[in-house]
Amino acid sequence: MQDLLALTAELLVDRGLARDRAERTAKVLVQAELWGIGSHGVLRLPIYLDRLAEGGHPADADLTTVDDTGPLLTLDGNGGLGHWQLAEATSRAVERAGRYGIAAAGVANSGHCGALGVYAAQIADVGMAGLVFSCGPAALPAWGGRTALLSTSPIAAGFPMPGGNAIIDLAMSTVARGKIAAHARAGEPLPDGWALDADGEPTNDPVAALTGMLSPLGGAKGFALAFMVEALTAGLVGPLLSADVPDFFDREQYGASQRIAHLVIVLDPARTGAGGDAEQRLGELAERTAQAGGRVPGSRRRSLEQVEPDTPIDIADDLWEELTTRREPTESTE
Repeated sequence: MQDLLALTAELLVDRGLARDRAERTAKVLVQAELWGIGSHGVLRLPIYLDRLAEGGHPADADLTTVDDTGPLLTLDGNGGLGHWQLAEATSRAVERAGRYGIAAAGVANSGHCGALGVYAAQIADVGMAGLVFSCGPAALPAWGGRTALLSTSPIAAGFPMPGGNAIIDLAMSTVARGKIAAHARAGEPLPDGWALDADGEPTNDPVAALTGMLSPLGGAKGFALAFMVEALTAGLVGPLLSADVPDFFDREQYGASQRIAHLVIVLDPARTGAGGDAEQRLGELAERTAQAGGRVPGSRRRSLEQVEPDTPIDIADDLWEELTTRREPTESTE
């Protein structure tokens, strides 16, 4: 795990990202790998590196404040990588929720941020509850439509619970787009019902799916939820609707800023429940879930700090080879 963290950070630094931002980004990517979400881990690192090199994510982009009311913070990512930007916005929202009981931070004009569950865990790990939303390139058609309109509209939630925090992370599509990319890299066909081609026809070809569309989760209800996430992110935070966001996987658009939006909302459980007993009820919910034969969602997921530094992480050989060959050569001392 430590080798992967170090390599990921070094590659990002080589592309001009500041050391602290590179390390923060690396933690998000490797955290996804630790959780078995390789589709949102270092599989995407070569694209991030190429986008940094071509200006799609300016390495020197800062996170600037647009508006600050105290409980509500609006930030401009200036086109930078979304991982460190959303991690920083989450930290600020957590601090303000401690002051006000609730806080929200929107990051406009940002880039792809990886697995949202990582930020939900960041919230729950400090005893707070929260919701995280994001948008991206259009991949979902309107219900009954044949043109990509909304992003996969990912949403995550985190709740502090005894025995393991609840971490919920899902897209409003049948499957995340990153899993389509993973199948394309491996040359594996897609299961039925995952995707549509550019003409709106069902396809098992992952390459056709990447230039096509994904099926909404739960039909019309899934589209309605995706619409809600689009309104919260692209609509309220902006600046672009998903239909106008450059495609992350299109090499010809690597130099174009994505300008996507993230939104994080944090609540302090100590100040939300009548009588101050919200934490007790969350614990009871976890206990009753176990008694019913179930498991709290995401409760087995551990942060990087909770596992041994030498914890093995399985990376495909061809991906590891690609990453290691991208490392900047060191100057000879001979």
